[in-house]
Amino acid sequence: MSQDADAYPNPPQPRQQQSPPGTTKELDPAPDHGEQSYRGSGRLAGKVALITGGDSGIGRAVAIAYAREGADVLISYESEDEDAEETARWVRQAGREAVLLPGDIKSEEHCRSLIRTAMERFGRLDILVNNAAMQRSHEDISEISAEEWDATFRTNIHSQFYLSKAALEVMKPGASIVNTTSINAKSPSPSLLAYATTKGAIANFTAGLAQMVAKRGVRVNCVAPGPIWTPLIPSTMPEEAVESFGENTPLGRAGQPAELAPPYVMLASDEASYITGALIPVTGGRPML
Repeated sequence: MSQDADAYPNPPQPRQQQSPPGTTKELDPAPDHGEQSYRGSGRLAGKVALITGGDSGIGRAVAIAYAREGADVLISYESEDEDAEETARWVRQAGREAVLLPGDIKSEEHCRSLIRTAMERFGRLDILVNNAAMQRSHEDISEISAEEWDATFRTNIHSQFYLSKAALEVMKPGASIVNTTSINAKSPSPSLLAYATTKGAIANFTAGLAQMVAKRGVRVNCVAPGPIWTPLIPSTMPEEAVESFGENTPLGRAGQPAELAPPYVMLASDEASYITGALIPVTGGRPML
């Protein structure tokens, strides 16, 4: 990474709101996904990666980095076609193949179809990045409907189970699963009750699955972002929270998606051959002990 992190914007951000799930083009300031800064070195050459939530935010940054490291990328997303096409454009610009796969990962059948597509198109799947997430902000539990609670769990943790189970049927030794948890796994925000609860589940799912499949030669790890500037923020938080987003970190600002890409690359690469069951915090200095 050549971008000087000191050049990234500090709060306050302009007050803004979007409808869920939000779009990248409406974010102010524009996020950095590593478009101009990430330099690859062939660490994922010849590999095939499936990234959920790959249309924007952390998923886009990981897709760009993986492509520049030599991987072909399948981009799973719900319905944000414009954002997904932009991610695919950067992947193809890196000389790698991009496959766009819209649909609802709350469905087990759709999750299984993503793995089938990877095998039909490439004959292999080396990396699964379970990154897609749903969050909503509420000040009282009475505001959370049963339907929203269920949808959050199905999006954030059930999909990781469905996808990991299907992927492990085809993955070979040396393959890697990287899950996105959150600082909320250890330091839950009360206004993000459903989201934070699923992120704790993801951390435990990662640790348990890593032990279960170690004998197969497949590694399972997770990355725990702190506050990261993505479309999810203005589309799921009140304006005043968006304005101050990130200022509660020791570094005093929100992270950029580009700052998440390096640990996802490392965990997917052969350099991490002795790392499994790990949780890597990328939190701007907020501790996860």
